[in-house]
Amino acid sequence: MALLRSIFSHPSGRIGGAIVGLYIVIAILGLIGITPHDPLTQFRLDRLHAPSATYWMGTDLLGRDVASRLMIGIAQSFIVSFSSVALATIAGIVLGLAAAWFGGNWDGAIMRLMDVLLAFPAILLALLIITIVGPGTWTSVMAIAFVYTPIFTRVVRGPALSLKSREFVDAARTFGSSRSYILSRHMLLNLVAPLTVQVTLALAWALLTEAGLSFLGLGTQPPQASLGLMLSEARNLMEMAPWLLIFPALAIMLGILGFNLLGDALRDILDPRSRRAEA
Repeated sequence: MALLRSIFSHPSGRIGGAIVGLYIVIAILGLIGITPHDPLTQFRLDRLHAPSATYWMGTDLLGRDVASRLMIGIAQSFIVSFSSVALATIAGIVLGLAAAWFGGNWDGAIMRLMDVLLAFPAILLALLIITIVGPGTWTSVMAIAFVYTPIFTRVVRGPALSLKSREFVDAARTFGSSRSYILSRHMLLNLVAPLTVQVTLALAWALLTEAGLSFLGLGTQPPQASLGLMLSEARNLMEMAPWLLIFPALAIMLGILGFNLLGDALRDILDPRSRRAEA
């Protein structure tokens, strides 16, 4: 609760938290089926209908309600983003702690592999993986997680190297604490702050990457909806039905903005140097 109060007392946190909270509510409503219309129903007599009281955001080429599909699209994009970032976080924690704890050849091998992966642009590496494995929602999840794992590994390894030499870790070793206990209780708990900030920022990158993959036809497949897929379907109808492009594009932009603002607020709140400067 104290963290939530701190977030909503921060200027960026208020805006970012409100946007992310609204998107989560929309995603939940979409997943449980509370939408203005059935997102798959085709109202053929109302194809390319402009926004109105009946169709809040208009209809697409097949007569499907854009507002309903947008709600499902936000839910789908959030599922991919949260799932991929969760997997990348877990993998990064394991690899980062292993590199810091064991050091030597283990550290060198893990970090050189991460450096190689970081040398590739994220979207290109994800495209390569999906081209080999095949398109699909869960393929996108695995590809995005693979792409962002090196970032979390580096975020964990740096502070973990510093924590490894701290007095409380030496004391835990002296008292016979197990390796797993030291890593989980003494080191991982002290990495919560940087990881929280990194997760929030990574969600924005994952949302954009998922939209790019779906736009290219390598992510979520029809008839399912995602923000990138809706943009792809609208690209040839920009002049005839601009609302098909405007609403998904705004949804992507605001989602990324919300996560970035929330990440900035968390960085200011959780950074000890910022707290000392304010004091």
